[in-house]
Amino acid sequence: MAKEFFFYTEEMTVGYDGKPLIRDIRIELERGEILTLIGPNGAGKSTILKSITRQLKLLGGCVYLDGQQMRQMTGREIARRLAVVLTERIRPELMTCEDVVATGRYPYTGNLGLLGAEDRAKVRAALQTVHAADLAQHDFNAVSDGQRQRILLARAICQEPELIVLDEPTSFLDVRHKLEFLEILKQMVRERDVAVIMSLHELDLAQKISDQLLCVKGEHIERHGTPEEIFTSDYICSLYDMEAGSYNAAFGCVELPPAKGAPEVFVIAGGGSGIPVYRRLQREGIPFATGVLQENDIDCLAACELAAEVVKERAFEPVGEEAYELALSKMRQCRRVLCPLRTFGAMNRQNEELRREARMAGILVSDSEL
Repeated sequence: MAKEFFFYTEEMTVGYDGKPLIRDIRIELERGEILTLIGPNGAGKSTILKSITRQLKLLGGCVYLDGQQMRQMTGREIARRLAVVLTERIRPELMTCEDVVATGRYPYTGNLGLLGAEDRAKVRAALQTVHAADLAQHDFNAVSDGQRQRILLARAICQEPELIVLDEPTSFLDVRHKLEFLEILKQMVRERDVAVIMSLHELDLAQKISDQLLCVKGEHIERHGTPEEIFTSDYICSLYDMEAGSYNAAFGCVELPPAKGAPEVFVIAGGGSGIPVYRRLQREGIPFATGVLQENDIDCLAACELAAEVVKERAFEPVGEEAYELALSKMRQCRRVLCPLRTFGAMNRQNEELRREARMAGILVSDSEL
């Protein structure tokens, strides 16, 4: 018998005005897991989320929450089990942050929407969970974007949901508030066993926080898997049709393309010493070569994306004569040599010899002389 997931879809088709946009969407999610949708702008990530939350009518298939078809559930039943945090900047009039959070309790109140003592206690607890208790009496429209997102998350927490759906929740946040928001979300998933479905544009954050990823492109789901399966350099470049630059899977970030032309500078590096130099040369549009770098060296992983040429040695092997001679040849074709590397050992002793040759040739310069 097939396993029944807490949340899953069967052959779901979504779109607008009766016109299908994405077909045969299959999602399987357990409690305590985070599923993140990634893909190009306009691919349909928000459409999928809005269809799950019934803001858009499904064009085909079914959505199940804890074994029950969502289309058979009442609005109140769904509101008690599913919470939504959207990107739209809501502007409620004359409402404090506490008032906004309190709206999360309405699925549990009577027709008059009156909150009892227990509801108020849960509002205060939700504010504390997102570290926003001091904002309770502030005008919601007067707080910062980061504070506003925390308040909206507190509102979702107040609903005591089993599933939270978030559409690009970090879009308006700076780096600090992105990290704070996602850490609060991750903590809630761990402690409350909540399932999360969200979309993110920040690939580095999606890679770090997600248990599963759904890659949306064209009229279908292109790939579904773990971060380790999805975040490869070749696949991310393919998913986003990247023509300029690349995606560096080792660093979890995109890279601008290397400067064009024959190398003008040779960089003797290793152990991370070369990365700041590589980035500076790239910013200044100076093509460069670098080496000798073992294939498992962090500088090698960066240089393969940023340098015009890289002289490599096998991982865990000392720099051999063949790699040394190749590096020496390329170094002599450059007008300047930089050596941010300060220490040499048995594995890179030949790089020290490269530095000596550059000094004797009068082409070894400091970073400030470049």
